[in-house]
Amino acid sequence: MAVISIHPKPFFADKNRAFWNLQSLGWLGALTLRGLSGIANGQPISFLVPVLISTVTGYSLTLLMAVIFRELVKQRPLVTWSVSILVVLVAAGMSAFIDAWVFSTQNRTSETAGLQLFLGAFYLTFTLLGAWSALYYAINFFLTIEEQANQLEHLENQASSAQLAMLRYQLNPHFLFNTLNSISTLVLLKQTERANAMLSRLSSFLRYTLINEPTAQVTLAQEVETLKLYLEIEKMRFEDRLRTVFDIDPAVARACLPSLLLQPLVENAIKYAVTPKEEGADISVTAQPAGENVRIIVSDTGPGLNEAEFDPTLSTGVGLANIRDRLFQAFGERQSLETRSMPGGGFSVIIEMPHITEEQTKVVA
Repeated sequence: MAVISIHPKPFFADKNRAFWNLQSLGWLGALTLRGLSGIANGQPISFLVPVLISTVTGYSLTLLMAVIFRELVKQRPLVTWSVSILVVLVAAGMSAFIDAWVFSTQNRTSETAGLQLFLGAFYLTFTLLGAWSALYYAINFFLTIEEQANQLEHLENQASSAQLAMLRYQLNPHFLFNTLNSISTLVLLKQTERANAMLSRLSSFLRYTLINEPTAQVTLAQEVETLKLYLEIEKMRFEDRLRTVFDIDPAVARACLPSLLLQPLVENAIKYAVTPKEEGADISVTAQPAGENVRIIVSDTGPGLNEAEFDPTLSTGVGLANIRDRLFQAFGERQSLETRSMPGGGFSVIIEMPHITEEQTKVVA
């Protein structure tokens, strides 16, 4: 059995429709209230005739007022408020004149003076139209603030996307420089077969990474596959000196993160752990649940770094600074990045981020 999904729209999604709904319901409510009030006070049924005429008059006048107010909203506040009050006074006078004329026509034997009728109707109508005008401007103000907030959010999202794209593209020349330098070295050493193999794997890696949008998020499993593709290139350089271990808990394999987030960490581990040591080093990537978060640890068995002298902007190029920015752009304050250097050697980067899956991302979108 097919299930029909209902997606209710906000009431003010269509401003024109919302205005007509509020206009009609409001004046219908005023007609009903005045009619029931008169009947409850013992008025004859004929009392409903002037009430109906008064309601139609008010309905028509407020349509004209809405056209005028729509233009006044664009003016300076002093002009808007002064002219609006004048418009309400004129409209109330016109409506009161019609109400007084209808009442005197229907009740020719009434001893009530025409001026008294006019003033009584004017007071009632002015109060009603004043309330209508205040409500009109209040709703307009609310919609303006909401529209500005939506525009600001849209601009912030665009800025965030541009920042993420910039950070992602910042990695490409950094990685390409190192890889092409290695290929150049192999060519100089006349190891053409290895150089050709590295070029082929570099082509596959770039093709794989460029498929994704720079602001896109991938699953942790996809990120690990990308890392393995990258490490195949690096193993052409280091062979047995580069030893890797992956320990990804299946429970977090579908967690989403910015693409190519972990690659700079592995690249730094190769640069600062594998390269300086003749015997190379081990690089491990582990991921496991941490409450409602995902904890990812990239560690190596290299010489480590002195925390007192550690400066991410100097020792790791664009690596850690880039990752901190990308994590903040993607998850705001709900993420953390911590570095640890062991006294006996070894360096670790610990990332914690929200456990958000592809399905949750689609639901939010």
